[in-house]
Amino acid sequence: MGDNQQTITEDQWRPTKLIWDYHLMGHQLRPTDVAIGLGSHDLGVAAATADLYHRGLFPTLVFTGGNSPTTRARFPRGEAVHFREHALELGVPDEAILVEPNAANTGQNITLTRDLLVSAGIVPTTVLLVSKPYMERRSFATARKLWPDVEIVCASEPLELDDYFKSIGDERLVVDMLVGDLQRVIEYPKQGFAIAQDVPEDVHAAYESLIRDGFTSRLISP
Repeated sequence: MGDNQQTITEDQWRPTKLIWDYHLMGHQLRPTDVAIGLGSHDLGVAAATADLYHRGLFPTLVFTGGNSPTTRARFPRGEAVHFREHALELGVPDEAILVEPNAANTGQNITLTRDLLVSAGIVPTTVLLVSKPYMERRSFATARKLWPDVEIVCASEPLELDDYFKSIGDERLVVDMLVGDLQRVIEYPKQGFAIAQDVPEDVHAAYESLIRDGFTSRLISP
């Protein structure tokens, strides 16, 4: 992906790994009423959701997401549409998949999917959120804020950081995304978008270190 590939330095690896580990919720997988595959640039989300379906963890799944500047070229018909097609290729039956094609952010992923499920006659009490690995914590915090009566379990493709770098093919993009998601974990509760999450001191220091090193392309204005 992209022309901005770079190898991060040894000094940058440690703070990157700290933030990566922090974003992972470490939830134990168990059966849920429904799964939600959150759209993104990472087709591994669709593959992970398909694998979890085949493991019998849920009967119905929703892929949600329209487009963003990061995904428009890769998924021109929308993230959820392409994710559905990939899941079908991986053997998930069409009748098990619902598609929410309009969400433009994580909050809309949750609210529009909730509305879609209600219209389909599905009112879950447990939801498995499947996301990019470094988006687990932010998606959890967002869902807990916007859907507080549902129990949330988080999952992602089970990759180590170095393997994830290889799967995406652009280390700078991944580190930028890690930093950007952590900023959202910190700032979104103040804006009412998510519940607050404790950020350990060493994780916050790692975040500031990577910002100083220029990994800032996915930052938002607080």
